[in-house]
Amino acid sequence: MAITLNTVGAACILQRPKVALLCSQKCPGALILETYDLCQHFRATGVTVISGFHSPMEQECLRILLRSPHPQIWCLARGLMQRIPSKPVDCQQAVADGRLLIISPFPSSAKRIAADMAVVRNRTVAELADAVVIPYAAPGSRMEVLSRELLATGKPLYTFDHQSNAELLAAGALPVDRLADDEKSRRMQDATDF
Repeated sequence: MAITLNTVGAACILQRPKVALLCSQKCPGALILETYDLCQHFRATGVTVISGFHSPMEQECLRILLRSPHPQIWCLARGLMQRIPSKPVDCQQAVADGRLLIISPFPSSAKRIAADMAVVRNRTVAELADAVVIPYAAPGSRMEVLSRELLATGKPLYTFDHQSNAELLAAGALPVDRLADDEKSRRMQDATDF
């Protein structure tokens, strides 16, 4: 699928390997803490994360990720804003430093977020990513539908090994602790494919 994006920031960040972070709005508390820990690991190891950073949990993940020198990508479920956002996180310095790329698949005239736009945003995030982490997909939610679609296409999908994710794991999602090993294997394969 060809995606047309509007961007603010260093568009070259799109060329980096990326891990998508997507999650249902409501998430079990234990998985929120595990997600924060995972983002701290991503920050420490220089993983470029692409996400909508919309829910309170995702906004905290953006705060964690922007505390590093490594680039991140924020995909909006609306058109680009006239100004670089200062809420929920002040993004001006990160954009100026080339550490944050803000993207949108929508025209600037799309000023309000709608549920159908969030679905398009999440699909865009997943399409642009090399692998997807979904800490939690609520049963019957749009996130669960997207998760199953991604698994059907063969997109690498990871989640936490937790009872709340039993159905997602049974459908073929891999435990998050496998992500680091799989990324190392991919990098080694890429290095030999020249």
